[in-house]
Amino acid sequence: MKKIFLLPVLALQILSACGQGNNPQQPVSDTADHDTAWYAARMDSFDAEESRLEAEYRTIAASPAAPNHDAKIKEIYAKADSLGEKQKATILEIVRKFKSTKFPARYLSGNVAYAFNYDELKEICDPKSGYYNDEALKMAKHLLTSLEKRHPGLQYKDLTMSDMDGKSVRLSNWVGKGKYVLVDFWASWCGPCRQEMPNVVEAYRKYKSKNFEIVGVSFDERKGAWTAAVKQLGMTWPQMSDLRGWQSAAASVYGINSIPANVLLDPKGKIVAVDLRGDALQTTLAGLLK
Repeated sequence: MKKIFLLPVLALQILSACGQGNNPQQPVSDTADHDTAWYAARMDSFDAEESRLEAEYRTIAASPAAPNHDAKIKEIYAKADSLGEKQKATILEIVRKFKSTKFPARYLSGNVAYAFNYDELKEICDPKSGYYNDEALKMAKHLLTSLEKRHPGLQYKDLTMSDMDGKSVRLSNWVGKGKYVLVDFWASWCGPCRQEMPNVVEAYRKYKSKNFEIVGVSFDERKGAWTAAVKQLGMTWPQMSDLRGWQSAAASVYGINSIPANVLLDPKGKIVAVDLRGDALQTTLAGLLK
């Protein structure tokens, strides 16, 4: 599978899947060889559809002044997202059906792991599977180890850093005080963080008066760049940083190895969701903060 660029706001690999007209027929035979051949053909068809969407995106993006440009781009984004969910479901089906073999490993390499949540990664990284020791699972195992520190159900862990005025502050200044708190890990130099920030700003505008707070945790190293970005991006919520970049205490405490990242905490400080972006952030908050 190739790396997709269709939805850059995700800053991760996006999985695509074949359209209705491109699905190979389910094999009549129940033999393992026939089954793996069918799934291999299906996965190949995902790549073909991905290439078609990429070509369509490039054509439309090259003519920004064309009629209905934004609507067409949005339509491609929606197709990529929908097809990605179908491919994710197919990969999980392969994992479950062929767990005792090495076959699933070919579809689990690299950034594909980011498509799966904590429980799905636990299932994928089953030490009893036939593919567990395959090199292709390196990223999935690494991500699972990170999520062990911040998956839903865990209680938050406190952080002590400085705010933009140099005052020492703690995460507990805001967490566990009766509000839902989104702890947002970002940096001024992070392009995907900047792309996602208007969505976070909109969420804060809509829900800050409804038992909701955001605390930004910056992975910056230069204070000037950090504070300038906060102002430029319209981030009006509390901020904290130890200005240590990837050596930030937040990286080890919450298992952060890529940004943007976040944890959503309930009024008592328990993690209820992680890495909410785009529509997922808005939909989750809408359900919790009615």
